[in-house]
Amino acid sequence: MLGRGGARRGRRAGTRGSTREPRDMARPDDEEGIEVAPGHPPANGYLPVPGVAPSREMSPEPQNGPKAGLALNGVPRDSPAATSGALGSRQTQLAPEEETQVRLLPTGPGEETPGAEGTPVPRTALSARRFVVLLIFSLYSLVNAFQWIQYSIISNVFEGFYGVSSLHIDWLSMVYMLAYVPLIFPATWLLDTRGLRLTALLGSGLNCLGAWIKCGSVQQHLFWVTMLGQSLCSVAQVFILGLPSRIASVWFGPKEVSTACATAVLGNQLGTAVGFLVPPVLVPNTWNNTDLAHNVSTMFYGTAAIATLLFILTIIAFKEKPHYPPSQAQAALQDSPPEEYSYKKSIRNLFKNMPFVLLLIAYGIMTGAFYSVSTLLNQMILTYYKGEELNAGRIGLTLVVAGMVGSILCGLWLDYTKTYKQTTLLVYILSFFGMVIFTFTLDLGYIILVFVTGGVLGFFMTGYLPLGFEFAVEITYPESEGTSSGLLNAAAQIFGILFTLAQGKLTSDYDPRAGNIFLCVWMFVGIILTALIKSDLRRHNINVGITNGDIKAVPVDSPTDQESKTVMMSNQSESKI
Repeated sequence: MLGRGGARRGRRAGTRGSTREPRDMARPDDEEGIEVAPGHPPANGYLPVPGVAPSREMSPEPQNGPKAGLALNGVPRDSPAATSGALGSRQTQLAPEEETQVRLLPTGPGEETPGAEGTPVPRTALSARRFVVLLIFSLYSLVNAFQWIQYSIISNVFEGFYGVSSLHIDWLSMVYMLAYVPLIFPATWLLDTRGLRLTALLGSGLNCLGAWIKCGSVQQHLFWVTMLGQSLCSVAQVFILGLPSRIASVWFGPKEVSTACATAVLGNQLGTAVGFLVPPVLVPNTWNNTDLAHNVSTMFYGTAAIATLLFILTIIAFKEKPHYPPSQAQAALQDSPPEEYSYKKSIRNLFKNMPFVLLLIAYGIMTGAFYSVSTLLNQMILTYYKGEELNAGRIGLTLVVAGMVGSILCGLWLDYTKTYKQTTLLVYILSFFGMVIFTFTLDLGYIILVFVTGGVLGFFMTGYLPLGFEFAVEITYPESEGTSSGLLNAAAQIFGILFTLAQGKLTSDYDPRAGNIFLCVWMFVGIILTALIKSDLRRHNINVGITNGDIKAVPVDSPTDQESKTVMMSNQSESKI
């Protein structure tokens, strides 16, 4: 990270004793189920500067990238100390916000496993536990998303049960968006400074607590209790939505990171799908308040029981990180003490990054439109198809399930091609056309057609969500994945609130078509912003051995090399992908 890896590591190199043992360096037999990360053979020693070889082997045009140079700080290039690794090329200084420092990772005492051309490489491996972590997160994210949508999909039923207006029920969904905006900064600070496990425990625990509070709201005069429980669930969401890209980066290798991120996002989408399907079945519209209260109670208690089980599993099985980093990019960011991390600097760096700012707005527009459509879907369907509450839920299910398929396919495609901008722009354009088709076919009187158009819309619109996460991580590396994802989600919540209020007003005052056209206009703006984003795949370039700027590597004390050296890699040509 720029915040984690700027000049502070240079300062740290001068103060650390040469005999101090490296931290968190577990032996290979400490971790069960370790696999070698694809493309990263296990080896011992220091993290090399990617994409370079010793000068005596250097050809005029290296095979893996443009010409590069390496020099030892403060040591003449022709001195004996420099002959082992220096390349005859000038150093290039970077602007502070572009400078990345990486830490050299020793492995074991007395071990020497050289990489290509005799250059040692860091130990990287894949832990089998990564699938358990991903599964647990996806499941409690599912329950949280289910609780978000469980009211609005049967809004007319809850309006009658609690005796409140449709706006009150809409706020049970919009409170998720409202709570996210002020809490995202402390939540991402907690993730970056206190770690993944604590953040996961807070998300799962608050989700469980909110579900149990709602169990005490099954009386007609206790709407405020159900709002309290929903508010706690909305706070839990703040500790959930920013984790997919972080979990993928920390636990998964470079050839599976995008698929892992898409799978983690899929859990949240699946929860929305279940929220569209199950409430209309469990809580059908009835005039008998006793039966209605029993049905609502069944739904609330069932949700609370599942949330409790997942919280227990999170406590037992959710770990902070694997013993070995899964990729070169993670190896470069390994072992950064929280007290030396500047969260404010990280935020400033992100807002100085113009491609990220453009993506932030474009992502907010797309995801905010999805939130608005999901919240108001029941009202839109019932406007043209009276008494079709059950089919409204099924249409929502179709929309989200199609989006889940789109998410997985997009994740696989990114892992295979690494064409982040092209894929993101194409999916954005197709989402826009899907929204236009949905808008102008909604009132034709054929509900089967709404199923089809809703599925097409969902495939591209929700399929876009993991694309935005992964594209942001690429163009902001080495900034924290949790911080960039958190800001994306904050933008989505802000646009979601504004779009829901505006579309709801247009729908009630005019008709659903007016509200949907409003969203189409904004999505077209999002296409333009996405087209203006400059694609600079920083994380991918590190993994394949290409850098876009100077990378300072600050050595830590190694049992095999007590002499401290600092190496700097000069500018290489930008990789255009």
